[in-house]
Amino acid sequence: MEISKEMTIGELLQKAPQAAPVLLGAGMHCLGCPASQGESIEEAAMVHGIDVDALMEQLTAL
Repeated sequence: MEISKEMTIGELLQKAPQAAPVLLGAGMHCLGCPASQGESIEEAAMVHGIDVDALMEQLTAL
């Protein structure tokens, strides 16, 4: 499965539920909130002060 920064958190979790612990470990604790359905991985990383490239490395390693 291909994961991109432009995917929403909701899309990511639908396609790869195993990504949830990675996101939670990075400090994204609002995986079920409405914003996660429309917020891209990149936008969420920016809001939470997370290095998106480091996060993408972890997600693509799944």
